[in-house]
Amino acid sequence: MLLCRVLTITLLIALAMPAAQADQRLAQQIFKELVDTNTAPSGGGDTSKAVAGLVDHLRDAGFTDDDIDVVALDDKLVNLVVRYSSPRATEKPILMMAHLDVVEALPEDWSVEPFNMIERDGHFYGRGTVDNKAGAAIIIANLIRLKREGFRPNRDLIVMLTADEETTGASALHLANDRRELIDAEFALNTDGGMVILEEGQPKTFVMQTSEKVYVSFRLQALDPGGHSSLPRPDNPIYRLARYLEEQQRHPFPINLNATSRAFFAERAGQAPESEKPLLEALANGDLDDPVLDTLPQYTYYNALARTTCIPTEIEGGHAENALPQTATVVINCRVVPQTPVEEVMQTLGDLAKPYDISIEQVAEAFPSPPSPLTPSIVEPIRDVATEMWPGIEVVPEMSTGATDGLFMRNVGIPVYAVSAIAEDPNENRIHGKDERIRVESFNDSLQYWYRLVKRLSGG
Repeated sequence: MLLCRVLTITLLIALAMPAAQADQRLAQQIFKELVDTNTAPSGGGDTSKAVAGLVDHLRDAGFTDDDIDVVALDDKLVNLVVRYSSPRATEKPILMMAHLDVVEALPEDWSVEPFNMIERDGHFYGRGTVDNKAGAAIIIANLIRLKREGFRPNRDLIVMLTADEETTGASALHLANDRRELIDAEFALNTDGGMVILEEGQPKTFVMQTSEKVYVSFRLQALDPGGHSSLPRPDNPIYRLARYLEEQQRHPFPINLNATSRAFFAERAGQAPESEKPLLEALANGDLDDPVLDTLPQYTYYNALARTTCIPTEIEGGHAENALPQTATVVINCRVVPQTPVEEVMQTLGDLAKPYDISIEQVAEAFPSPPSPLTPSIVEPIRDVATEMWPGIEVVPEMSTGATDGLFMRNVGIPVYAVSAIAEDPNENRIHGKDERIRVESFNDSLQYWYRLVKRLSGG
């Protein structure tokens, strides 16, 4: 009897392995197709081709037009909503989120072609490999896998892939407020946030994003009547703007922690390298006079978690080579801790600008993102699957340093938990930068994590 049982288990494992490999290959195929489709500004910011390709995969897997909604704000801003319906729904749906647009990549700056995903040295390279086409590929591939397996969830599973997260967020705003019936859910799982922190190649901390900093930009401008460049005056708008930027750089915002960031630093202190522990312990304990905090700016990730940050991202000035400049303009992008009003940040930047006769205006409306509650029925499965896959790993809540489409969901009352489950070294983060890449192992692990988590949360 024992021999029969062993043989049966061995046979089941052998049969399962090819299917698992096929699922992984499909996910990587979808991933490559998405990265190879240029959805950056140089590609026209057009997501229609990416959506069409995903719809073909879904239809091949048996999804029908009743399951698929293509929501277009215009010819280029094309969004995809897919519903995997439960035959016996007893719970409200789960929403799964990713975005299809990416920031620009300049081919001349990269060592590889940014819109042609390749595998090299154990990594997938290409624009959007981390932010956020891995997430889109993982969600769609797992949805197809569940369909193939005949999975019967106890709630509907909804996928939302948006077209302009990197710019205005108009698509998520539209879906949240004008097409709520398509995406309404008890809570959302977001692939565009959270991470598995690697130290010396080993997973140490599973980060679950439950809060976000507030995204807001300001335009500052210096004006002057100008004149002929052969008759320079002691001052002009470019000089004034340059002095202001030096002043702004010398005045970082104060450390300002909330319950989530303090809990993160406390948990992280137990896992971090010895060299980082004094800094993290001072932050966790609120010892803001500790001299060790002078080193905080050297740790870009921790620094961004601990305070509001503002940085110049765009600059222009002058109108002719042979004329004194009449204007000089800079856009300063801020990521504001949620407990600080945006108006206070604008006031601080404006006060620094006054001595240089520089005006300030807010570029667009800011959308606060209230923290999502640590609901045990959601958080415990997130933690359980993480510890199954990475035994001994610490699971900690995080206030994201960036902003995602999750803020629009939180603003209409849908809690969001960002759990990309992508393992990376935070000091080697290449998101939005040159040679963006993701470890092949990290992609495959995240694929498996999401598969297990969604089944766990939907009755499987």
